[in-house]
Amino acid sequence: MIKSELVQRIAEANPHLYQRDVENIVNAILDEIVAALGRGDRVELRGFGAFSVKARPARTGRNPRTGEHVDVDGKAVPYFKTGKEMRERLNDGVDLE
Repeated sequence: MIKSELVQRIAEANPHLYQRDVENIVNAILDEIVAALGRGDRVELRGFGAFSVKARPARTGRNPRTGEHVDVDGKAVPYFKTGKEMRERLNDGVDLE
């Protein structure tokens, strides 16, 4: 599902809201999550999961085409950990064999 499909489904489930208002709300939520992560904060949505930022240290990588060693700078990467309720709902009665 992409963001426009999410907006459409929410708008269909809430006919009293205009689709453009739903889109503004979804964008505001996502922007606030990104801003919080940018500040180094953790964003927890109970039952859904938690977004946080993890630091990847600088390292020496390898160019796969030439085999040459390349210095890779350290960076911050977003991390998502699912909540217990989501894991339980996803795995309720699921047989992965």
